[in-house]
Amino acid sequence: MKIARLATRLLIGGLFVGHGTQKLMGSFDGPGIEGTEQMMDKLDMHPARVNAYAAGFAETAGGALFAIGKMTPLSGAALIGTMITAIRKVHAPNGPWITQRGWEYNAVLIAAIAAIVEDEHGLAATLGAVGLGAAASTATIELSKPKPSAEPAYPVEAIADQGDTGTVTPEAVRAETARSA
Repeated sequence: MKIARLATRLLIGGLFVGHGTQKLMGSFDGPGIEGTEQMMDKLDMHPARVNAYAAGFAETAGGALFAIGKMTPLSGAALIGTMITAIRKVHAPNGPWITQRGWEYNAVLIAAIAAIVEDEHGLAATLGAVGLGAAASTATIELSKPKPSAEPAYPVEAIADQGDTGTVTPEAVRAETARSA
């Protein structure tokens, strides 16, 4: 048994469990699910409550499994995915340095998790864990984006130029479009 690897696994996994339970239950002075939901809403991660639970469960379960050495590539992927999402939604605009709320700490966690996965399961499992985490992050962010409106955008200027200051309706736009064609 490699003692340093075990210590690293317990530290990283344990801290993720703590971070996840902060989100879910308010443990360790965390925001709890309501505060996490508000954070997700501010980050445009909709539906906010679903994303709050998803992040909390990924960190709690992923951290616990990572700490005890079970399903390491999959638990690593869950943790890597949450860190990539945190980088993309929170830290990337701030640059790398943590003193400016940057992404360096998240990147170090990703690298440490990947190193443990590789040491125990090889390069292919590591690439899979990183790839799955990145894909999950991308899917989560993309699915969180607001859905386009069912109503098409109409050229308000076309109606306004005719001196009509009333409501722009789809029928009025179609009529104006037909006249100008």
